[in-house]
Amino acid sequence: MNSGVKSEQEEIKNWFNKTYSSRGEYYLRPVKAYYIYLELLKIQKGSHLLDVACGLGRLLEAGQEYGCSLSGIDLSDVAVKKAKLKIPEANILQANAENLPFPNAQFDYVTCLGSLERVIDKNKVLQEMGRVTKQSAKFCFLVRNSESFSWKYIKKLLGLKNKKGHQGAMDLETWTELFNENGLEVEQVLHDQYPLHKAQKFKSFGLRSVDYKSAINTNKSINEANEFLFILRKSN
Repeated sequence: MNSGVKSEQEEIKNWFNKTYSSRGEYYLRPVKAYYIYLELLKIQKGSHLLDVACGLGRLLEAGQEYGCSLSGIDLSDVAVKKAKLKIPEANILQANAENLPFPNAQFDYVTCLGSLERVIDKNKVLQEMGRVTKQSAKFCFLVRNSESFSWKYIKKLLGLKNKKGHQGAMDLETWTELFNENGLEVEQVLHDQYPLHKAQKFKSFGLRSVDYKSAINTNKSINEANEFLFILRKSN
């Protein structure tokens, strides 16, 4: 790794360490928002799940209900320390996603939520995910849409793009090409579900219970999504 990339990695790590230290739980969605990813993957009991960029371990907390072996990695040592305290039975390590500290063909499922757009070498990260997973493995990514109103007109025009956290975005076609080029085949693409679940509850004035484990369809074009929810599998 050259000095420029190493310096950029340190900047990203430092930003997340500061964020997790100061904002902690308030920075993330509640645990109930993470069930949908596990449901869409159809997690099987006894399987092995890896959450890349696991943060404080929200998805791993949800994963406890599914009877699977749980692992996670994160660049932030602050996040890893906090996650280990919450889920001591999970194997959570401080590591760079470009060099996953696991043997070949270990995992049945990989999740990476709101983080792939932040990594420096996306191809390397996807290749590493491919290495540590079985041929039958399935993947779930939540990634930002560069064509969304929020990204084009709020983040960019108002200068709100988080440069220290290496915040990025790409359009649907570019994300799909990236996955295909790294041996992954798209099974499903949905709008980010948490805003839809929140809207459903808001429309009922909070009187209607929301099933956070069920996907909600919307009439809006997928290209209008703030974030894309990809479900993928390895190509044959």
